[in-house]
This record gives sequence, structure tokens and C-alpha cells, in this order.
Amino acid sequence: MLIGICGGICSGKKAVAQYLVEHHGFKRLYLQQDSLSDHPPASRESPPSGDGNSGSASPPPAAFAGALSSSALATKNGTQSASDASLALRPQPHAHHSFATPESLLDFVTKRWRSRFVTTDIPTEAVLDVFMLRPFFLLLSVDAPLTVRWRRFQQRSKRIGDPDMSLEDFVARSDAHLYNPHGGFQPLISRATVRLLNTSSSLAHLYATLGKLDIPNPDRLRPSWDTYFMALASLAAHRSNCMKRRVGCVLVGRERRVISTGYNGTPRGIRNCAEGGCPRCNEGNSSGVGLATCLCIHAEENALLEAGRERIRDGAVLYCDTCPCLTCSIKICQVGISEVVYAQGYSMDKETAAVFSQAGVKLRQFIPPPNGLIHLEKMELY
Repeated sequence: MLIGICGGICSGKKAVAQYLVEHHGFKRLYLQQDSLSDHPPASRESPPSGDGNSGSASPPPAAFAGALSSSALATKNGTQSASDASLALRPQPHAHHSFATPESLLDFVTKRWRSRFVTTDIPTEAVLDVFMLRPFFLLLSVDAPLTVRWRRFQQRSKRIGDPDMSLEDFVARSDAHLYNPHGGFQPLISRATVRLLNTSSSLAHLYATLGKLDIPNPDRLRPSWDTYFMALASLAAHRSNCMKRRVGCVLVGRERRVISTGYNGTPRGIRNCAEGGCPRCNEGNSSGVGLATCLCIHAEENALLEAGRERIRDGAVLYCDTCPCLTCSIKICQVGISEVVYAQGYSMDKETAAVFSQAGVKLRQFIPPPNGLIHLEKMELY
């Protein structure tokens, strides 16, 4: 497994990488300076100075070391140096963990793909495209509010003896880092599978919240059967023509082969619900009200009708992105479904659960590992 981490200045990229090293047995990998020079992000450039002289742009302060480029070390008088704070988050790389090109790094990991590796050296989309070739690669981004990142930057500057930077100057550098059209990092961030919002005030707090996230969960690389079939159900829901709610369903046999799919909407030959075909839905009635006059067939009903009783055997599992209603639940029992897996609750879950319990049908809710934007502060609630 290879996890790549990208993000804004002082967002916490190295801290997340170090967490993976300390708590999940990852090894840190680096790209050499020469390699990063071959892929120079324009975001490293200093913004023009306020006097309008394009040649007088000042070099970034030492506190930016490792921020504009995760492999960069502060350079003073032409020699490499690094602050104690930077080195605390970025140990000196072993020679065999530092690579001249993204391709050589990827080749190293490919031969050891069952082990765990992490890198923060993704300077461009071209490098990201190289890593994305492998199914064991996961891109993770880290971000934080601008003022939070500025305060962290100020603290870093004080530790290494840099002068304070105004919020306005920091905003200019941050904008160049993220949004420069010739190498800003925002396009990389937008491609991340997991996007962390890190407002943690301390390393201990960050580690505690990350511990609840289970970042290395293999389900994020290769979906489990539950994730796979629920994704198919969600995809089927996009074909729904009901104007009230999209629902999708997949019926799966014992050998995990799809028997049928279904989505909710009006029957064949009747105008689509979204085009006014079902008066009950178009009147905007509350959930569960007036179902006797609804012309829409539910997703579960469509899947059962498509399958037919003769194709449903013992061990069949019904995946639905919404918990079945009471009407559908009795039909599910009648055709011999063994298990029902759902993602979202509905207004009559207790009644449905009671029916399934009496009929011996297993009912469970599927909760996948969280992806997309994740506010780490909210992880405290789980």
C-alpha cells in the first residue's frame, strides 16, 4: 500500500505521515531534490513584491521549508539546513528510501506492495499520474482554515528564528501554492479520495482523531462485497424517475452474482413520475402518507419482479440504499430472501425490522469507511 499526501502550507501533511509511520507501521519514502526540480511546481515561486519590480521578489523564508515542497530543506548561504521542528516531523531519509524519479519510487513499492509506504512528495499532477497507475495507491489530502494555517506558520517561524509574516503576505504565498495555474496544488487536492480538514490544536489531538478514521482500511483500495454491491445499488438509483426520492436495489445470489437490479419509478407505459405521472408524489405528501395512491413501484419490488421466484435461492441477499418499507418487507419475506443490507434509514425501520425478525430474515445496516471531506473534529463524535 502506498499513501500519498498533499495539501496546503502548514495543513498538517507531515504530521499525518508521521502518524502513519508511528501507529500503522508505514515507511516514509522521498523523492530526491533533483527529481523535484524536474517537476517544479510554480507554487514555489514567490509572489511579486509590492513595489511592482518583478525582479525583486524575495525568497521564501526558512519556515516555508518543506511547505512549498515537502522534500525541500531550508537553504542558507547555499548549504542545506533544517530546523529542529522540521526534522522532528521529517526524519532524515535512509538512502534506500530516497528515489531519483517517481517511477523508481513506484517500482520499489510495486515489488513490496504488501508493505505499507507513505510519501508527501507529489509536486505535480504528472507525478500523481505515475502513482495512480497502481491500484494500491491512495491519495489523501490535508487542509485547514487559512487563519489556522497562518498561526501554525507563525509558530514555526518563531521556533526557527524567522521574522513574523503578515496575514496578507501569507495569504499571497498560500494562494500561489494552491492556485497558481502553472503548478498549484489544488488540482491534486481535488483528486484525493480522502480529504482531511485538520483544525487540531496539538499533535496528540490530531493523532487521537486520526485513530478513529482507520486510514489504511483496504476497503478504500478494493471495495468489500458490501461496498461493491451497495455502490451498484446507488448507481441503479440514478435511473429512478421518481421526483420524491431515488432508491436503488441489487439482488445477489449465494455465490455473489447479481441476479437483478431495480429502481423506483412508475410502471412501464405510464408517464414518468418526474414528469407528473404519479399524482401522489407530485403533491408533495410526507413520507409514508398516501402510499395506497402512489403509482411508483419501489426499487425492491422491481428487483424481485425482474428476478422471478425461480431465480431466488437460499442465501440470496438484497442490497438497498434505503431500508425497505413495510409493504416491500413482506414481499421480501415471501420470495425467500435470506438477508437485507441497507445504507440509509427510512420512516418505518422498526416495523420493517419486526417483520424481518419474525420471518427469520437478517437485517443490517452497512456503514462504509468514510471518504471525501472529513472534518477531523467531528470524529470525536463517533
